[in-house]
Amino acid sequence: MKRKAFFLDRDGVVNFDVRYCHEPEKIELKPGFAEGLKLLHAAGFLAVVVTNQGGVALGMYESDAVDACHKRIQELLVPYGEKIDGFYYCPHHPKVQKDCSCRKPKPGLFFRAALDLGIDIGSSYMIGDRISDLEAGKNAGCRQGFLVDSFYFAEHAPKARKAGFLCVSTVADAVKQVLELEKARGS
Repeated sequence: MKRKAFFLDRDGVVNFDVRYCHEPEKIELKPGFAEGLKLLHAAGFLAVVVTNQGGVALGMYESDAVDACHKRIQELLVPYGEKIDGFYYCPHHPKVQKDCSCRKPKPGLFFRAALDLGIDIGSSYMIGDRISDLEAGKNAGCRQGFLVDSFYFAEHAPKARKAGFLCVSTVADAVKQVLELEKARGS
């Protein structure tokens, strides 16, 4: 049986956005993230990070730095008894490689995660802080996308609402909305 998931952008959703973050010591979880993770896991969802990390292609940092940041996120979640079920990232950047299938808004990361983790994308959700995150979820076939409050919120919220995406303050708020909708639907 396939599983449901919340696909999560990393910078601006899981942790505060530090442009081209590649230093684990700069990773700080956003308020409401650990609570949302606890709620989604309790409801049987997987938590999968899908993130563009173009700094690798631009030579700003190596893939090892991305992995170290992901390891740090897992460490920060230990006190909450939580973890991310999978990390998927695109190391490409359009300035270096124009023909990539995994850089959001393209859905390649979602398809790879679905194959690896047995996820039913059509029963899954996307939470991002930019319209390209939400478009990636839509392009993959996610049920709904949520724009979470971040540095980009004022710029992206009007576009997100116009495109039918929902806007929320935190990951926990998005998860609560999904759980209420699913309860009402009987899913």
